[in-house]
Amino acid sequence: MPIFVLPFPVIDPVAVNIGPVPLRWYALAYIGGFIFGWLGLRALAANDALWRRGQPRPSRESLDDLLVFVAFGVVIGGRLGHVLIYDPAFYVAHPLEIFQTWKGGMAFHGGLVGAIIGMALYAHRSGVPLLTVSDICATVAPIGLFFGRLANFIKPEMWGRETDVPWAMAFPGAGDVPRHPSQLYEAGLEGVALGLLLWFAARHGALKHPGLATGFFGVGYGLARIFCEFFREPDPVQEALPNGLTMGMVLSAPLVLIGAAAIMFALRPRSATA
Repeated sequence: MPIFVLPFPVIDPVAVNIGPVPLRWYALAYIGGFIFGWLGLRALAANDALWRRGQPRPSRESLDDLLVFVAFGVVIGGRLGHVLIYDPAFYVAHPLEIFQTWKGGMAFHGGLVGAIIGMALYAHRSGVPLLTVSDICATVAPIGLFFGRLANFIKPEMWGRETDVPWAMAFPGAGDVPRHPSQLYEAGLEGVALGLLLWFAARHGALKHPGLATGFFGVGYGLARIFCEFFREPDPVQEALPNGLTMGMVLSAPLVLIGAAAIMFALRPRSATA
């Protein structure tokens, strides 16, 4: 037990009331992620130096459509992922709770599947190769992850395991036991560190190799999430698995393998006539 425990900075989950409608930090996190992600997409699409001459890529005018497809995919997929993967029995008994997203409960891996479906629909409609679409989205995805993890911290939810580190916190709803602020670990790794890696890669030619940024994202996110799971307290019913594994680890491991395969595909030797 540490001698000193950092107090949790209790923040009202409602950021502002617009008339009778409360606007919560959780919703603002998603709105901020989409807005700044959209700005990032526009900056990437407009920078000719990041692309090969003549390489098909999304036009700035069509990025609004891409944002809509991906946003719907993330929200619907993230919610259905949480419902179907983590607590299906509860939602079968309380089906109206499925629509109460302001209470939290969004699964990253479900949101990823939804985003892929949205990207595929956009790619088919626009004629841009899917790997190019996924590359540009992967490069800005850490922005949304960063805001989302901050929302988890503010709520608070998904807190860490018990610890005696000097920066331990006692979270409301988790007793007086000091815990890792694992949401901030994830914001730092999945958001800031991964985001910097992908922007650096994009500025040094990654987008010229379709699938490379997508692969970096898969490997980077998967490893970061698996690492952070060692500090995050898993729900004993929904997330904890035998042998110290968690659902987050199991679902993230394939992302590392798929990401590594995408990197090898993107960097494969090309014939002189290709």
